[in-house]
Amino acid sequence: MNRNRVKGTIDGLVGTVKRKAGELTDDVQLQMEGIAQQVKGGIEKSWGQAKNAIHDANKKPAGPHV
Repeated sequence: MNRNRVKGTIDGLVGTVKRKAGELTDDVQLQMEGIAQQVKGGIEKSWGQAKNAIHDANKKPAGPHV
């Protein structure tokens, strides 16, 4: 797991907490901040997964050449 995936997961969780807190207090601004942070976290996490996939693909040995 790389830094992007960890940061994305944390941002997603913090965003969820902000959104829920905004819902409980009827604070639309906090809800929007939470949703934005969730989206940011999802993008960051996806970027980390893509980087891991590329890294893993580059580690595999090439097959026989025909």
